[in-house]
Amino acid sequence: MIQNPSTARYDVCAVGNAIVDVLSPCDDAFLSAQSLTPGSMQLVDEDQSAALYDAMAAGVEASGGSAGNTVAGVGSFGGRAAYIGKVAEDTLGEVFSHDIRASSVHFDTAPLVGGAGTGRCLINVTPDGQRTMCTFLGAANQLAASDIDVALIGDSEIVYLEGYLFDPAPARAAFEAAAAAAHAAGRKVAITLSDTFVVARWRAELLAFIEQSADIVLANEGELAALFETDDFDAAAAQLAALVELAAVTRGEHGSVVIRGEERVPVAAFPIDKVVDTTGAGDQYAAGFLLGVARGLSLADAGKLGSLAASEVIAHWGPRPMVKLDQLAQQNGLVLTA
Repeated sequence: MIQNPSTARYDVCAVGNAIVDVLSPCDDAFLSAQSLTPGSMQLVDEDQSAALYDAMAAGVEASGGSAGNTVAGVGSFGGRAAYIGKVAEDTLGEVFSHDIRASSVHFDTAPLVGGAGTGRCLINVTPDGQRTMCTFLGAANQLAASDIDVALIGDSEIVYLEGYLFDPAPARAAFEAAAAAAHAAGRKVAITLSDTFVVARWRAELLAFIEQSADIVLANEGELAALFETDDFDAAAAQLAALVELAAVTRGEHGSVVIRGEERVPVAAFPIDKVVDTTGAGDQYAAGFLLGVARGLSLADAGKLGSLAASEVIAHWGPRPMVKLDQLAQQNGLVLTA
């Protein structure tokens, strides 16, 4: 349980890669032709990004980035959210800044002047809703420790760190600075494992960071298995519970499990008519779950908020809510107190 919830100005402050998503429909043949592994995420350089963009079908652009999506979800719930991330002083940077502020999220990180452009993620979505992502980080990986607003961190109940930041060295330094500032202020640190790609590259470092600096972990079932190198869910859950105060693990159509010590709270997935695009599902789950924890809800209700937000986002294209999540919460009997 988060202590003294009334003392913080923000429920959640996220630190992440500021990215603009480009989403396009595709089929398996397109993925094969582009040598892309279905359902994967990989980093690409600017030239590779441009070549793939030219080959993709017509799509839509939407501000994204995992942690950015999460705080947009927090804002849609009526929560108090803030964001720290780096964009360039260019058109896509202006798009990202406008969109996140329009989501009722506080954002004032200084843009990068000169150098790489704003990051973008090219997302190809197959008919079953699975997304395959190629990310050019651009300005996003120029986030540095000097960009971390210590006062803002200290004024946030939960500081949420995006696992993708483990990749570039300057951004990892920012990541570690944010965690240190949060704990210095007596706040909670949450981390998302982000992707099995991240876990595979940085498993030892992630485990060390989780043990030393994380209070809350969010992951999907595949990421959890990769972190502890086992397909035994119960065994992996027990290992994670020994490291952190609280965790939530999503399991696709089978819902999620909230973990605290010996306690296991299963949370059912909210039913939807059709899965259109799974982009942002984990991000929105994190939005509901973390806001629920910050507001002192039971573990079951925090998990239900996460499940509700995930169900909304997978029913349409794009990684952010298209309806007000606070209204959905009320319709489903989930009430958030101030």
